[in-house]
Amino acid sequence: MNIVIGGAAGQGMDTIAHLLGKTLTRLGYGVLLSKDYMSRVRGGHNFSLLRVGSTTPWALATDIDILVALNEETYVVHHKKLRPRASVIFDNALFALPAQEQRGLPTPLGSLARAAGGAILASTVATGAVLSLLGLALPTAEGLIREMFAEALVEQNIAAFRAGYSALLPARPVVAPLPEATPETPQIFIDGNQALGMAALASGCRFLAAYPMTPATGIMTYLAAKQQQYGLVVEQAEDEIAAINMVLGASYAGLRSMTSTSGGGFALMVEGLSLAGMTETPIVVVLAMRPGPATGLPTRTEQGDLNFAIFGGHGEFPRAVLSATNLEDAFYRLNKAFTLADKYQVPVIFLTDQDFADTARSIRPYDFSRLVYERHLATEETAPSPYQRYRLTEDGLSPRAYPGQFAGEVVLADSDEHDEDGHIIEDGAMRKRMMDKRMLKQNALANEMSEPEVYGSTGAEILLIGWGSTYGALREAIDSLQARGKNAAMLHFSDLWPLPLNNVTTLLPEAQYSFCIEGNATGQFSALLRRESGLQTTHLLLKYDGRPWSGEEIVREVEKNV
Repeated sequence: MNIVIGGAAGQGMDTIAHLLGKTLTRLGYGVLLSKDYMSRVRGGHNFSLLRVGSTTPWALATDIDILVALNEETYVVHHKKLRPRASVIFDNALFALPAQEQRGLPTPLGSLARAAGGAILASTVATGAVLSLLGLALPTAEGLIREMFAEALVEQNIAAFRAGYSALLPARPVVAPLPEATPETPQIFIDGNQALGMAALASGCRFLAAYPMTPATGIMTYLAAKQQQYGLVVEQAEDEIAAINMVLGASYAGLRSMTSTSGGGFALMVEGLSLAGMTETPIVVVLAMRPGPATGLPTRTEQGDLNFAIFGGHGEFPRAVLSATNLEDAFYRLNKAFTLADKYQVPVIFLTDQDFADTARSIRPYDFSRLVYERHLATEETAPSPYQRYRLTEDGLSPRAYPGQFAGEVVLADSDEHDEDGHIIEDGAMRKRMMDKRMLKQNALANEMSEPEVYGSTGAEILLIGWGSTYGALREAIDSLQARGKNAAMLHFSDLWPLPLNNVTTLLPEAQYSFCIEGNATGQFSALLRRESGLQTTHLLLKYDGRPWSGEEIVREVEKNV
């Protein structure tokens, strides 16, 4: 079941989409909610897509079963994707559907909203109409309204919701049936930014400094709401330069610290990133990619910053780059980012994008017992007196202490090249020893990288390779190809640098047809794979219109070339 809610910014589409998504989740359905929105406060065409299944779908789709058209433009844009048995909920006081359109359900959204308390309630009226059309009962949704709205607004929203529900009862049309629900299975309904905020909090992050930048802002707002409850400090910095330097200072003082930004903000952070490399200060940077260059498409999605994450910054220093692939994995993957940063005293960059950040899904609750919390701070035994912050060691890991940790010992750090104590030097021999010490950590990081996930047939004739948020689309594409009798598998990367190569060097040469599928214009991951392994796929599929891949699109492109 695919439901699309469309209108202009400011018409309350988020209200409808999240209320429907949470209601259906609590009733036991699997729900995916993806959003397509423009970079403006009001106006323009925005829409949300809800896919509902007996299990949670992995990626968006194109066909529509129910269209909620809050304005005429929504019908014009989407009517060609309506299935034959689809329904269109619209307000005939605002516009009329074409005479030949037989799927319309005129519903007085505006007048019912005003009767309940105000025109702003039209979105709540529409929510009731959709649930009525689906034949679902009221109590779950009404309970959510009481949770989601301020006490003063609850009763009028419930009145609006009931009015919309009743409006379609007299002549409820026959629609495609909902799939079977499994209400006995506990689920949460959460989006990517909420999952990353929760993961940071649960991983012991106690300081975040950031400047708001779509699509990363949701992480900061999630954590800001938890400050009083969990002893967390969230600072909205004046710019991204200040943000990363605040994070470096907090980490130097002993706190687990993080910043979140997008490409334009990360561009301002790279000097601070190099400072983290030189001072060996652990930080986590969440880089939420969007189409560039410059402001680009600020509310759209792309995988254009992979090279920037791996190679950004002046000079050479070790780092790790991980990515969010799906909600089930990303929560634990960000925990891994904090662990690697602390253990190896390096910056760790965690790549996400608008597709992941703004997509919500119903999933099983997270298992917090799987999280790791190891600080890797020096002790009296590992840091004998006199303390040396950059002591040369066989594994490249010097004892890390925060100022004041050891009585009488000085913790000295400097952005210049330095000796074991931390004093500035210009000696060539010491410079080489310090560089060798730092770069030893890159080799150790390589052993920490998880191999890409393999999904599908063994000994596959068709191999799809991807990374990051393309996971869901690739997984649905594999299921579709196998249903059509194709011998297909996917190889999907979550850990990107240092690049793990065991699975790809085994599987890629065996495939007759191989496709690297990315959301950018230059095939950045394909080039990285070729550079690191000497291997390349037979085909390269690239999408850079600001929209995510769907499984259907991938299948079409694969079948053109097989």
